[in-house]
Amino acid sequence: MDFFQQLILALIQGLTEFLPVSSSAHLILVPTLLGWTDQGLAFDVAVHVGTLTAVVTYFRSELKLMTRDWVNSITTRKQTPESRLAWGVLIGTIPVGLCGLLFKDFIETSLRSELVIATTTILFGLLLLWADKQGKRQRDEHTLSWRDIVIIGCAQAVALIPGTSRSGITITAGLMLGLTRTAAARFSFLLSIPVIILSGLFVTLDLVQHEAAVDWQSLITGAILSALSAYACIHFFLKLLDKIGMMPFVVYRILLGLVLFFVFV
Repeated sequence: MDFFQQLILALIQGLTEFLPVSSSAHLILVPTLLGWTDQGLAFDVAVHVGTLTAVVTYFRSELKLMTRDWVNSITTRKQTPESRLAWGVLIGTIPVGLCGLLFKDFIETSLRSELVIATTTILFGLLLLWADKQGKRQRDEHTLSWRDIVIIGCAQAVALIPGTSRSGITITAGLMLGLTRTAAARFSFLLSIPVIILSGLFVTLDLVQHEAAVDWQSLITGAILSALSAYACIHFFLKLLDKIGMMPFVVYRILLGLVLFFVFV
């Protein structure tokens, strides 16, 4: 890959990992329109490392408290808001982990099509708009019950269907449960940490099996660029979310889905 291709793909990964838009839609559409070949498994691992670095760095203070209280909750059996949040992130990851193991081959062979991605990009965008309009938006992430966490975790599993958007569907579920926009986004971002680790491990295993040559310059460039774009995305998304709402992302998803229908169907 030349530097321009590295730049575009890393920026797409960094931005679409956390915005409520479909990363799979972008990663199919952009290379197709520009006539690029597949970037390879090694580059996928690198940009995953970049986005993971960004979200861990951004939430480093919260993660430090969550980890401390989580360890204490095991030894003392006493819960705090931070330990409950940590347990919530772990429990909320179980559905997507199980579904990924059970349905990975089916999803890759039967659902990874342009028609599916275009359809889900539009449909789940409209669902996000409905949740944003109907949700009470009165609660923060520390008020989530175990039932709420399981619901959001199951919603995250739905994001295994290409075009759904992991952040989009988890924010949608959070809004339906009465979370504020910021709280829904914050929990979605925290929930992404174990998911990015798991998906990165799966891709790494595929990479090891392929035993492909490694272009370290491309990998380092991709990791740095995706980390910077992801960090900026998280910061500005949380800062502007209450002002702009979900409508801009819904409109964008509808337009993107229509473009996918026009180009591929």
